[in-house]
Amino acid sequence: MDRGWKVKKIILIIIIAVVALAGITIFFSGRKINKTVQAPGHSSARSLSAQARQLESKGSLLEAKLFYQKLVNDFPESPEVMSWQKKVEDINIKLLFSPALTPGSIIYQIRPGDTLNKIAREHKTTTELIMKSNNINDSLIIPGRKIKVWNVPFSVFVDKSQNILLLKNNEEVVKTYIVSTGKNNCTPVGTFKIVNKLANPTWFKAGAVVPPESAENVLGTRWMGFNLAGYGIHGTIEPKELGKQVTQGCVRMNNAEVEELYAIIPQGTEVTIIE
Repeated sequence: MDRGWKVKKIILIIIIAVVALAGITIFFSGRKINKTVQAPGHSSARSLSAQARQLESKGSLLEAKLFYQKLVNDFPESPEVMSWQKKVEDINIKLLFSPALTPGSIIYQIRPGDTLNKIAREHKTTTELIMKSNNINDSLIIPGRKIKVWNVPFSVFVDKSQNILLLKNNEEVVKTYIVSTGKNNCTPVGTFKIVNKLANPTWFKAGAVVPPESAENVLGTRWMGFNLAGYGIHGTIEPKELGKQVTQGCVRMNNAEVEELYAIIPQGTEVTIIE
């Protein structure tokens, strides 16, 4: 009887060992399968990023932009998503200021009697953008020459809660800028239009006229006024205050960036400001 019990005990131990071994095997196999399933995602992100950088280094900006956009869309939880989005926006500006034909632009053949101002008005763009995107250094243009002209309207969107300004083309964000808005939430909310533009503006403040070259001129290097008297988008003499609500109601930008925006958007551009 004891002998029979011992045999049964040995068999039971063997069965338990086999079951345990099978469990361990399944556990590690599962981990291996899981790693295999995850690997392609990580691998494709690295691969897409490498291809995007390679295309960008070769000057193939349109193709590089598509790869960076795919990275943003396919891997929104990646810690690198903001850097990919910035790459998209940087490339947008490079393409905008280059002779490369892109969606939203056309090739225009200059006609006798044309001027840069006339071409800009007809296509609702700016002379600065035409000049920058065609490497034109003065206002003299030659009939018969073919130039790139942007002919799709831009719009501007300001979010006061985040202190950001979005330059948009239809629904695409062309570029995001950090700005300052009004203290005590005093920047007006609504939809406005740019009705005047000034390079190196004079600041007419209460009781004084501050010239453009003055270090006290809070308007910075550019002014784009709204169809609401006294309000607009301008530069700054306090770049460290960007990203805060500190102005008297206007939207302030870094001087280099306001100059960039000034060159892109014409009078009549719609500006929407939200809380």
